[in-house]
Amino acid sequence: MHFQRLFVTLAIGMLPVMAICQEDVAPVVRQQDTTEESRPVVEPAVTAVDREHWAFRPVVRPPVPQVDMHGWPNGSIDLFILARLEQAGLSPAPQANRSTLLRRLSFDLIGLPPTVTELADFEADSRPDAYERQVDRLLASPAYGERWGQHWLDLSRFAETDGFEHDKVRADAWKYREWVIAAFNGNLPYARFVQLQLDGDELNEPVATMFCLAGPDMPDINDQQERRHLLLNEMTSTVGSVFLGLQLGCAECHDHKYDPVSQADFYRLRATFESAVPELKRDAPYLRLKQQSQAIPARIWIRGDHRRPGPLVSVTFPRIASQRDTGDQPPSGLSPRAAFAAWLTREDNPLTMRVLVNRLWKHHFGRGLFDTPSDVGLLNAEPTHPELLDWLVMEFQSHGGDLKWLHRQIADSATYRQVSRANPQDSGWSRKLVVDPHNTLYSRGHRRRLDGESLRDSLLAISGLLTDERGGPGVMPPLPDELVETLLKGQWTTSPRPADHDRRSIYLFARRNLRYPIFEVFDRPDANASCAVRNRSTTPTQALLLLNSEFSLRAAQHLAGAVLAAGDTPAQQIDELFLRAFARRPTPEESHQVQQFIVTESDRLKQERHRPGQLALPRGSVEVEDSCQAAALVEACLAVLNASEALYVD
Repeated sequence: MHFQRLFVTLAIGMLPVMAICQEDVAPVVRQQDTTEESRPVVEPAVTAVDREHWAFRPVVRPPVPQVDMHGWPNGSIDLFILARLEQAGLSPAPQANRSTLLRRLSFDLIGLPPTVTELADFEADSRPDAYERQVDRLLASPAYGERWGQHWLDLSRFAETDGFEHDKVRADAWKYREWVIAAFNGNLPYARFVQLQLDGDELNEPVATMFCLAGPDMPDINDQQERRHLLLNEMTSTVGSVFLGLQLGCAECHDHKYDPVSQADFYRLRATFESAVPELKRDAPYLRLKQQSQAIPARIWIRGDHRRPGPLVSVTFPRIASQRDTGDQPPSGLSPRAAFAAWLTREDNPLTMRVLVNRLWKHHFGRGLFDTPSDVGLLNAEPTHPELLDWLVMEFQSHGGDLKWLHRQIADSATYRQVSRANPQDSGWSRKLVVDPHNTLYSRGHRRRLDGESLRDSLLAISGLLTDERGGPGVMPPLPDELVETLLKGQWTTSPRPADHDRRSIYLFARRNLRYPIFEVFDRPDANASCAVRNRSTTPTQALLLLNSEFSLRAAQHLAGAVLAAGDTPAQQIDELFLRAFARRPTPEESHQVQQFIVTESDRLKQERHRPGQLALPRGSVEVEDSCQAAALVEACLAVLNASEALYVD
């Protein structure tokens, strides 16, 4: 936009202001070249060579491979994995123990640690299907939709504000978050899930179509035609990357440099949404698609410039994923968006279900069967297990797009249950690290760090602070004063109910220009674009926040109170601490070390003659007799919450 380029020039002082102003004004006042509108569409043909790329080939059910090791597989997924391992001369890792499996399952499926009671029940369950029962229990939990809803909100670039300078609140945006959570908990078939987000206004679920317009917006921009142009382009790009795994946005201004996607492909797909986004009004938000009675003409925009109209185009779906080389068109009798949703979820569409299956696989294993979940283009690596990918797609479709069925297949597999750390029983561990250093063959489990939301929710759950209230507009926990001062007045007003401050992270107000501190340092995306893969940074600020923040100290104080209430002896209390934080009991050496730390730290505090009011003491209903010893326990709890084992899932 013109004013943005002007501001950049003023800031860096590289060009005279007058020169930039003249450059920006010239395209607006020039005479329109009418030959641009009348010239024919010229684009590269989609060739047989283009269609040979793995992602564009038809999905074909592969045969399930034969293997030599017959005792390990627990289903077809394992047969595909084991066949590749045997080719590489490797064997799978042993199964992890029950506490590790339950913690892994719990974080993967509901984003929360298991409770002490849940762990005890699982360890005492001697039935042959005890593990499968845990999978079913977690999938039936309302917390499942909250966990997997957040994954989808990353893709949806969801926030409750517009972004840009004023970052105004979108009053009803939270309703889309509610819809997504309910859709996952209700196990909405994936085809229906897609259709409602593209065409929900015509099916009495208009909230679902907030997906299309969930990105940043600038309602106060002077040129509302430019605003509409940007919204439509951003929507088309997001739909292409999220559902098809195609980076269509690269063709907004010119034919894609590498993939068989032309500029005309981009604007023919954009034509699907033209009539759903009418003329916009300044300072008025536009959050839901609405079908207009009169169709709005669609065209190519030369070089992506909304001031340079090119030839008219009609709704046609991307040629590379169509049955016809000229692209599939919507059949008569369906609106363009309804037809597009139906086309996306056709069984012969080679992209949609491959992309979806890979996304679920990635969240369970820490990496996808292909590494770029929103980009299946020519420059990216092929799947590590293409036959497994297509087998899962075919089975997923034959089960009606049942997402929970797919979760069960993955979670029940022996591949998923492998241990992630070196095991004395596994003599081939060092060979795995040489032959399969990045675990692309799935020769072992995958250790991964918790994301910011799961980490915050875990600290609240472990300490007994997490509330189970669900739904409603986003809430605002307290923020440090120095952070609030960076915002415009009224942009962060602490919610008056203290219970709201301890709700699950998905219910925290999602401001586009400000991420909650623990989310900021642990790599939550900023919601200005669809995010398929979060960063996994390691920075000093992460350790500083977890060790020194008021939030962490408060969690440690409540955890200490719960630990004191759970046992009369130091050994019992430390057992409770480890069970809550790590879902396991401490070893005798660990128990001794923690007890020794508490004694040593208590003695130090007594020597320094601290008064009780100067100490961070346990919180809760428990009475404290020795304030220095109690404060030392709080410090031990804080140390445990900062341990690597608390931040990572094995």
